[in-house]
Amino acid sequence: MKKVLSIIAVAGMTAIVACGPSAAEKAEKMKQDSIHKADSTNALAAAAKKKDDSIAAVKAKDEASMKMKADSMAAAAHADSVKNKLIKPAKEEKKKGK
Repeated sequence: MKKVLSIIAVAGMTAIVACGPSAAEKAEKMKQDSIHKADSTNALAAAAKKKDDSIAAVKAKDEASMKMKADSMAAAAHADSVKNKLIKPAKEEKKKGK
């Protein structure tokens, strides 16, 4: 009976050890995990760059719009001042008016 229990115990221990992953499988899993982590990091960096580029584009468009609006308001104010004879027209305006 003692021999049978010993054989069963040895067989059980062998089965437990044999069921685990081999060193090559562990190395391959670590390699795949590191590749996945690098891909995730690159994807996050690309998304951050895309977001920064989008913000920069919106700011540039906004600044251009504000400049156009300011130029338009300045031109309108100048034209109104000339119309009300508060200031003399510029030399270029005199030539256009003649």
